[in-house]
Amino acid sequence: MNRVVVVGAGAAGMMAAVAAAEQGAEVVLLEKMDQAGRKLRITGKGRCNLTNTAPIKDFIAHIGPDGRWMRNSFSQMFNTQLMDFFERRNVPLIEERGHRVYPKSGKSLDIFLALINDLETRPNVEIRKNCAVKSLTEDRHGVRLQDGTTVRGDAVIIATGGLSYPTTGSTGIGYRLAEEAGHSVVPQVPSLVSLTCQEKIPQELVGFVLKNVGLTITKPGDNKHLFEGFGEMTFAEDGIDGPIVLSASRQVSRMLNNGETLTAHIDLKPALDADTLDRRLIADLNDNGTRLFHDALRMWLPAELVQLALDRLHIEYYKRLHQINGNERRRLLQFLKNVEFTLCGTGEYDTAVVTQGGVNIKEINPKTMESKLVPGLYFAGEVLDLDADTGGYNLQIAFSTGYAAGRAAASQTK
Repeated sequence: MNRVVVVGAGAAGMMAAVAAAEQGAEVVLLEKMDQAGRKLRITGKGRCNLTNTAPIKDFIAHIGPDGRWMRNSFSQMFNTQLMDFFERRNVPLIEERGHRVYPKSGKSLDIFLALINDLETRPNVEIRKNCAVKSLTEDRHGVRLQDGTTVRGDAVIIATGGLSYPTTGSTGIGYRLAEEAGHSVVPQVPSLVSLTCQEKIPQELVGFVLKNVGLTITKPGDNKHLFEGFGEMTFAEDGIDGPIVLSASRQVSRMLNNGETLTAHIDLKPALDADTLDRRLIADLNDNGTRLFHDALRMWLPAELVQLALDRLHIEYYKRLHQINGNERRRLLQFLKNVEFTLCGTGEYDTAVVTQGGVNIKEINPKTMESKLVPGLYFAGEVLDLDADTGGYNLQIAFSTGYAAGRAAASQTK
């Protein structure tokens, strides 16, 4: 019976342990925290968006240029197989808007319990908690723990996660272990995270949600769109947040963390092109000529945005609408179609959903997750340089790579 050492009891690590055990291997699952699956239990705001039912072509597009690398592990466990995996373990699932799949109970805990109960009932699986790994052994077929003891096996799977949500145990140890084994590691930045702004966010806007808006991000002086999307966003104490902003962060986090400044353009009226909206403004100005400008702004904006508009438009507060000239109308039109904020950074890892960067996938066999440099050493989950949009894509990557690694490691021979 082969012995597989799995480092990290998160989504990828627990799935790797299940897959290896199913193949008959003796499995030792090491977790540095006093509990397994801490990040899994809080993912998706405690609801756990575990996958997405998008067809594989669309799914891969949400991962980006490296998405094709996932085809081999997806052929072993993709969304339908993952859903079947949990439903066979008595976790009913439900599909919601955007093809996102959740446990029907709305509780991430159910996903965690399905995995941990599976592992705890297997006689060939040992789960060791409070076991922090210090280094790999010289032959790379085992690990040394912080307490000085050594755990050996025929294969080692590193599934230690990234740097996001460090309170759950994500400290980046896996990157150091990979480098120790000779792997190159792509520098890490927070991803699926809020974006910070140079401008002070007015207090009345903090926590306010804008629905159905357009967001475009550009470099100053460059019309090229680094990101363009539509959806919901929220104003935070130091910047912008919400689903569309998290998606944007994947494209711009590295630039912002390298010290670049970018421009966020918010289109408050994305359903109307500029000419159509201008005609509507002209009609509204003509039909409401005696109304005061500050009061009339409520025709076009939510109350929370009125003060921001007044501050930026520099139009007299008590001006009557029939007194608004063409230049002022065009400034109002510009504001409605393009509220600008200067982006200067991102949120920290403690609020980032995932980590961008990690072990270079060019050095990993995409079918088995085995190192191309060190036989018997495997990687799975967020420790790899793989990340995707929100919507269940990242957890599917973790489960699929964990499953592939576990199956392959179980058949490992020295």
